[in-house]
Amino acid sequence: MSCNSNQNTPTPNPEEEKPSSYNILGKHRRDILLGIGGLYGASALSNTNPLAMAAAPILEPDLEHCCITDDVPPKGVIEAQVYCCPPKSSSPPIDFKLPKGTPLRVRPPAQFVTDEYLEKYKLALKRMRELPSDDPRSFKQQADIHCAYCDGGYKQLGFPVELDFKVHFSWIFFPFHRWYLYFYERILGSLIDDPTFALPYWNWDNPDGGMVLPSIFADEDSPLYDPRRNPDITPTTLVDLNYGSGKEPSVEQNLGVMYTSVVSGAKRASLFHGKPFLAGKQPELGGGTVELGPHTAVHRWTGDPRQPNKEDMGRFYSAGRDPAFYSHHANVDRMWNIWKTIPSGKRRDFKNRDWLETSFFFYDENKTLVRVKVKDSLDTNKMGYVYQDVAIPWLEKKPKPKRTRKAKKVAFAQQFGGIGAAMAAETGPSSKFPLTLLDSKVTLLVKRPKQLRSKRDKEEEEEVLVIDGIEFDGDDDVKFDVYITDEDVEDIGPESTEFAGSFSTLGHSHSNMNMDKKIKTSLTLGITDLLEDLDAENDDSVLVTLVPRSENVTITIQNIKIEFEKDE
Repeated sequence: MSCNSNQNTPTPNPEEEKPSSYNILGKHRRDILLGIGGLYGASALSNTNPLAMAAAPILEPDLEHCCITDDVPPKGVIEAQVYCCPPKSSSPPIDFKLPKGTPLRVRPPAQFVTDEYLEKYKLALKRMRELPSDDPRSFKQQADIHCAYCDGGYKQLGFPVELDFKVHFSWIFFPFHRWYLYFYERILGSLIDDPTFALPYWNWDNPDGGMVLPSIFADEDSPLYDPRRNPDITPTTLVDLNYGSGKEPSVEQNLGVMYTSVVSGAKRASLFHGKPFLAGKQPELGGGTVELGPHTAVHRWTGDPRQPNKEDMGRFYSAGRDPAFYSHHANVDRMWNIWKTIPSGKRRDFKNRDWLETSFFFYDENKTLVRVKVKDSLDTNKMGYVYQDVAIPWLEKKPKPKRTRKAKKVAFAQQFGGIGAAMAAETGPSSKFPLTLLDSKVTLLVKRPKQLRSKRDKEEEEEVLVIDGIEFDGDDDVKFDVYITDEDVEDIGPESTEFAGSFSTLGHSHSNMNMDKKIKTSLTLGITDLLEDLDAENDDSVLVTLVPRSENVTITIQNIKIEFEKDE
């Protein structure tokens, strides 16, 4: 991957030398340090070698040196190099302040929008599409925002390990996308002179008309239509929130995915949001339950299998080219609001200053380049929008065990010829690390560090299953499912308690300067409720089964363990 120092060059030279900003101690050192902000501002670091910084908010994107995103399809080339950097601003960015006294915008569910609303939305998007391609408000530039931030356009430079600006697989997934939609929505409203205009959300978690592609996106004569979309999907096709499992989708499975992703498996901020991404430190990346579950499933389900990489929705660099993307992410954003209202568990956002001070750049509806921070995105009411209320049936749709505990013990003893389960798992080849997932499932016993936990223990600490050191080729779509206490999983889906969750990603290059396209990340799932429901909370160990769902994709795993997690 090479970087371009001139944002207005449409076809950058891949052989161009790295600009001087690659040396954080050189010409641009002060500018980069200023991006750290807060307690970590330039005054605090003026005499500090940033190579030694243990942690700080990630550095702001360096807009002067945005990179070509190197997205070379493994099945053929559509766009060997994708240049999706923003146009150059004639003025430095200003710190954005949320406006006060503006009309409240109410985002409606897409299945219930009125004809009058739809006509306004179509007109707004038509005008956005008609803007010159170098206008930062244009549909092309809005789509490119996702490409630049999510597919390696910005780098964290000058540290021992050079890192991409990782919006995915980290705790900035939700706040970045919230700000992204915020300005997209404001631009649309300004183009039709309607400050009350709000994006519709794709209500894919609701079987009452929401678990299908919204009909507003299916009209081929509408500006809301995208031709690079799965042709088998119609407004009557049931969405598959467990896409790639090989199982026929059902409403019951979809409701189970939602319950596990938002309720039982995500009681702590780190489980819901994902793991920290800090400056000066190699991150232990890991996405949250919604990102790796229904969010990715809808992307992959909607992407066009006729394209080399299931563009548009099926690839990070192209997803923003489909208008359905913005309604999809509006519903993802809505999950953040819902998560914080669920009474069980300590569902609070991070209080960590490094997260709160993380900043992004966007162009607003006036073409002004602005700087925004995570800390100003925590309350949608303060941001001037809310979601229209609809039923949320999955909140009460708790999965149930597929088999009784006795039946599982009998089946497991038979599976290993009557010998003890612990001995069988510990002596089997599948318990040796690193594990390789390819064509067949892997089952092993995982030791629990503590049993006989009191009610207070469970309230203070969530028991979590950690699948560490997940590594795979970044070009591949990857998925595997995780089951607890049951090795015979062929007839078990998300509607059953034994299903603990999924790891699912879109293919994306995210390569570093030596073209290493390997992704290294982790998966962490809350299992306190699951073990209670399976009558396994007093066991010394739990049986964990991983089932690969990707064809001809090799996944390696360095470790599987159980830990206890508190809020920061």
